[in-house]
Amino acid sequence: MESFKDLFELVKAYCRERISKTVYDLWITCLEPISLEGNRAVFRVRTEFQRGLILEKYSSLLKEAFESVLGFPVELVIECGETASPPLSATNPSDSDEDGDEDPQYEYTFETFIVGSSNKFAHAASLAVATNPSGAYNPLFIYGASGLGKTHLLYAIYHEIERTHPQNKIIYVHGEEFTNELIEAIQNRTTAEFHAKYRLVDVLLVDDIQFIAGKEQTQEEFFHTFNNLYQAGKQIVLTSDRPPKEIKTLEDRLLTRFESGLLADVSAPDFETRIAIIRRKAELLKIEVPNDVADYMANRLKNNIRQLEGAVKKLKAIKFLSGTAITITVAQNAIRDILNDNQPVPVTVERIINEVARTYGVRPEDIRSNKRSAPISSARQVSVYVVREITQMSMSAIGEEFGGRDHSTIVYAVQQVDKNMKIDRKYKGTVEDIIKNIRDH
Repeated sequence: MESFKDLFELVKAYCRERISKTVYDLWITCLEPISLEGNRAVFRVRTEFQRGLILEKYSSLLKEAFESVLGFPVELVIECGETASPPLSATNPSDSDEDGDEDPQYEYTFETFIVGSSNKFAHAASLAVATNPSGAYNPLFIYGASGLGKTHLLYAIYHEIERTHPQNKIIYVHGEEFTNELIEAIQNRTTAEFHAKYRLVDVLLVDDIQFIAGKEQTQEEFFHTFNNLYQAGKQIVLTSDRPPKEIKTLEDRLLTRFESGLLADVSAPDFETRIAIIRRKAELLKIEVPNDVADYMANRLKNNIRQLEGAVKKLKAIKFLSGTAITITVAQNAIRDILNDNQPVPVTVERIINEVARTYGVRPEDIRSNKRSAPISSARQVSVYVVREITQMSMSAIGEEFGGRDHSTIVYAVQQVDKNMKIDRKYKGTVEDIIKNIRDH
């Protein structure tokens, strides 16, 4: 490995799988790697506020990530200075390090996208849209499981339009981030600015649009945003982990609009495509991966492109730290770590409450409080049910998480949600979408 920056990419990848994209973009990408001397990892950020918050809230995660990658604990040192890079802007994914060697957004171009039978149609549709915005397919809806290249295609469209149509205003946003921005705009009474931001663009790219499902205010806002842009002849591209008809709490008026354009799916890559992905990633990282090692990796990591790329990065890290040649034995160690990391990330009660709060339009602190208004009580019951469903915590433990409520109150909440789900299809769909969003996030 040529630098501490390369190592930090592995650390960031570890963190990205365990926190929301919004948190990652705000508090992890702002860290500028300076040096790694022994077990002392030094970073720089722009402000003292960033330094204090990162040390308070995310130092444990960063140390855990370093130990996972390096195999030993590190001391985290964060300095303040004006040379640190700003976090990635949601409206401009190309704002990043100049060399672009390891920055994922610079990798996300059509040139670096490996085309195979599993993604050929989606790639062709994306390229058509990027070449002729609003003149090919509008909207373009790309769907498929996590880690198969949907985000890569979105950024490739962004970069190609930015290159060939520099006058166009483009926004990339995650569905969850769109929801959070709307909530903030409502709270701060800045909805006019919010409308201006999203309804006056030439190209709108929304990743993981399924996160707006079940959130009535967000769907209402996105409906009008979609209509304004579509009627003005502006390009819209959406991605999701499932086709529109399988997003259970998506409003019918949005469902019909999403299906009115072109639907393109991406699926797991075949063996030849997996080998090509390994070769391309190794080329970008400037390392040699022997044929037998590439075959070994491709035969064991079959369903996720991100895992394949992570395995190659891991090989580079091992080579840098140990100085050994890349062999199947080395690959076995790298694959073992990645397969272990593929286990479901523990879902925290806080994450569940935040997702339910966004869906029901209430504040997370209200769900934990003793407030008894109908929307808050309903959100609290659903939160309890989802916590029980996902974490399998005991009723008593769940009660402690919700302000010390007793066992019978928690049992009643679970029973009420279960009862409502049996008699109300929309209610059932909302709860199921919340669970799926949390598990897939």
